Amino acid sequence: MADRYLDLVNSDVGARVASTLGLPRPAALRRYRAGEPLTPGPVLLGTTRLPPRALEEMLTAAGVEVATDDADRFGALVMDARTVEAPADLRTVPDFLGPRLRSLLPSGRVIVLAGSADTGDPALDSAHQAVEGIVRSLAKELRRGATANLLVVDDVASLESALRFFLSARSAYVDGQRVLLGGGVAPEPADWDRPLAGKTALVTGAARGIGAAIAEVLARDGASVVACDLPTAGEKLASVANGIGGSTFALDVAAPDAAERLIAHLATHTTGLDIVVHNAGITRDKLLVNMKPEQWDAVLAVNLEAQLRINAALLESDQLNAQSRVVCLSSTTGLAGNRGQTNYAASKAGVIGMVRSSAAPFAAHGDGTINAVAPGFIDTEMTARMPFATREVARRLSSLQQAGLPVDVAEAVAWLASPGAGGINGQVLRVCGQNLVGA
Repeated sequence: MADRYLDLVNSDVGARVASTLGLPRPAALRRYRAGEPLTPGPVLLGTTRLPPRALEEMLTAAGVEVATDDADRFGALVMDARTVEAPADLRTVPDFLGPRLRSLLPSGRVIVLAGSADTGDPALDSAHQAVEGIVRSLAKELRRGATANLLVVDDVASLESALRFFLSARSAYVDGQRVLLGGGVAPEPADWDRPLAGKTALVTGAARGIGAAIAEVLARDGASVVACDLPTAGEKLASVANGIGGSTFALDVAAPDAAERLIAHLATHTTGLDIVVHNAGITRDKLLVNMKPEQWDAVLAVNLEAQLRINAALLESDQLNAQSRVVCLSSTTGLAGNRGQTNYAASKAGVIGMVRSSAAPFAAHGDGTINAVAPGFIDTEMTARMPFATREVARRLSSLQQAGLPVDVAEAVAWLASPGAGGINGQVLRVCGQNLVGA
């Protein structure tokens, strides 16, 4: 559904009216288009602990111009703050970023690299955690579609992949987030524009909305997609699959025999899965005092229990290929809660617990990974049915002052599903524009 307010305040007349009245002025976000440069302008690098020129070489390989400090405008500021080892060192972060923020182009990026805050050294850990506080707060201050994110670098295996994602327009609605880059097998793709070439992906709940967008982006990035949804969604599911050159599999993921049926289908129709996206989900919203047992049970069955059973079956089978990537859809409701959604919040929080606990088994299964993506307020058919005032307020409750789009969630899923993301495991990536609630 179109955000008419967003369109209005980005017109000449609307911008003047919004400025005069002090109304929110969300920027039109820069989103991925094939052939466009990674960043809207040159990237300026701050202090680095990497080997000489390593960051510069990564950026140059990505086609990014590395700026000198006398440039007029910057597409991104990248600071390696791992030199921060005590509270007294924190000043280096605002000293580098502060004077240059006004030179950041619209939809620019601020990326800060930091060390782990779990070393056992109180002064070091306090300093590293403080860097996270700086980045999260800065993200709330940036305007014109710019974002700030933190990469905690325990291992550099996935650093280039992470930089390419967070610098690019693919991360348009990811703001104020922290991602831990750990060890893992993270091969560089033969083609960064099609990093999923040769991969087979399963997407549940693929007939519409976020699921359809995920299927489309995975196919765009080279994957062969098996689009899965309820038998009753057959026509819409076929339309999605036909549009991307994929195949369909009708399945109720909550059925008792769903996992067995899936394994049998994979054995007959594929050479195994490289990517699994658990997107299927439902809502049955009621205040807890009014919630019926069947409303509770249905949401938990589809949103959580189905994922648990399918994951267990895949790990026990020979249908999950080495270096597999599993991405599970959670929600910011699972992190912050939401009135009238105790069942939904339980299921989505449960997904986060499942992902953290499953990281080791998937890593042991041929160096695989499992992660969660937690969308915030995303413009979909469901949100289009909300009352106008409620929808407009929800759209503005983020640092980017607008709702996300299904493609924003899909871009994050595609990155976590890529070979280069092998150093990210057991984590939750929020795609919420840094929503102010539960941030």
